[in-house]
Amino acid sequence: MVALQRWCRVTVVGPDGAVVACCELDGPRSPGLGAVDDVARLALLATRLGGGITLAEVSPAMRELVELAGLCVEMEGQVELGEKPLGIQQGEEEIHPGDPPP
Repeated sequence: MVALQRWCRVTVVGPDGAVVACCELDGPRSPGLGAVDDVARLALLATRLGGGITLAEVSPAMRELVELAGLCVEMEGQVELGEKPLGIQQGEEEIHPGDPPP
C-alpha cells in the first residue's frame, strides 16, 4: 500500500462564516494541476453561495502551485499577495463595428 502525502486541508465557510465542510487533499505523489483545479472549483462554488474557503496545513509543493496558478485563496489565515480571496469578477465586453448582436 502506498502512503499518501497530505497536500492541504480545505475548509469551506458559509456567508455567515460558519464552517460548512472540511476535507483533505492528498495523493501518492506531489500535487499537480488537478489538485489546484479542485481548490479553484471549491472556491468558485463557495463564492457563488456567498462563502469562501481557507487552506491549512499546506504543503510547500501545493503552496507553490496555488501561487503559480494565481489563485487568491486564504492560506493558513493569510490572504496571499495582499489580495481578496478568490471571487467572481464581473466585466463589460466591448462592442466593435461588425460584431454580431449579443
